Amino acid sequence: MKHKHVTQRILGPLVAGGLLAALATPAGAVDFTTSDGNWTFTVSGEVNVSYIFSNCQDPKTAAPIDGLPLTCVGTASTSNVSNIGNGLLPASIAFGVKTQQNGIDIEAHFGLFPGIATNDGGSPNLQSNGQSNTALGTTSLDIRQVYLQFGTKTAGTVLAGRNIGLFGADAILNDMTLPGVGAPGTAAGPAPSNTTLGGIGFGYIYTDWLAQIDYITPDFSGFNLTIGAFDPLNGLSDPGEAQPKQAPGFHAKASYTLPFSDKNKLYLSVAGITQKQNYLDTVTATAHSYTGSGVDVFAKLDISDLEVFGYYYHADGLGTTAFFLDSVAADGDTRTSYGYMAQITYKIGPVKLGANYGVSKLDLANANDDPFLLSKNEKETVGVYYSLTKNLTLIGEYSHTETASHAGGSNTANTFNIGAYVGF
Repeated sequence: MKHKHVTQRILGPLVAGGLLAALATPAGAVDFTTSDGNWTFTVSGEVNVSYIFSNCQDPKTAAPIDGLPLTCVGTASTSNVSNIGNGLLPASIAFGVKTQQNGIDIEAHFGLFPGIATNDGGSPNLQSNGQSNTALGTTSLDIRQVYLQFGTKTAGTVLAGRNIGLFGADAILNDMTLPGVGAPGTAAGPAPSNTTLGGIGFGYIYTDWLAQIDYITPDFSGFNLTIGAFDPLNGLSDPGEAQPKQAPGFHAKASYTLPFSDKNKLYLSVAGITQKQNYLDTVTATAHSYTGSGVDVFAKLDISDLEVFGYYYHADGLGTTAFFLDSVAADGDTRTSYGYMAQITYKIGPVKLGANYGVSKLDLANANDDPFLLSKNEKETVGVYYSLTKNLTLIGEYSHTETASHAGGSNTANTFNIGAYVGF
């Protein structure tokens, strides 16, 4: 299978990253104010742990699929895999500080995200082989978020630093498996990384954490616009050696919230991203470039205890699952990718019931492209989320995944998880 080393290396960093810090600060967050009242400090965080059981595709009947298939395949020893670890979120503790000086609101944020997987002293996300999950090992600290922002309610806000991206953000931040597990990722293997996939690669591309400088407009009766530049990323599977970029990447997002009442509202958003990619063919010493771009749309309707959302993205030269992963063919022609997710949840007292479905598709670049390249990653998840207390949630989920190739073969797997989540 091509790019097997990429699969082992990429599944971890795709999913770690403390998405809780990008959400609204939990109601139980702890605030401290200095004696002179000039500075306010905030501490928030969460810990989640799940037992994860996956029944993977039997290797005797597994179809060959190149690229990054996200459905697990068993080994000669077993097709059943058990793991105890974090879900889509690692544990996190986030620190914030804010003040107002000369009429300007000033803030800074730091997010620290430890997992519980044994990573043998290396990166918490780069599981390069099956030997990292051994005795005498330890977990590692993942630092994904550090940024400042300043502005006023009338002039808007500037955000600068490392923070969650704009493209695909609404999909993952509203994914019901965020505190849970969803698709297992490396949890269905011998060297689990700090987090699972949730719905990443199954309906949306990972929004990622980007070094960026953005301008955020004031709120105009529910309408907001964010535009910015980010540090350009290198390709994950380009057919050559990454080269320096002449320009940053650019992204933007427009959103609109229409409230009907206290519990009923409609939220809409559209986001776009573009970046030029440069790489060198080391065999011919020829420089190549292509532009990756994408657009997505998101709509969510809240009606009392019912929540429904739909999401769609379309991209060219951007890849699937992660930015610039399987984005071009060996000859440098770009591939088109697209996908969608639909979700419905309903609360009955302290219990939230939910179901979502997502699929990510990848087209061949041309007639000469790899016929065994993956054509789609598809997932269905049903979940029960029981709020035992205001801050403690018990979770149970079942997920079915399927990965297919352009040659017509496919693999399927099933995952069941139970766990607990505490946020403050």
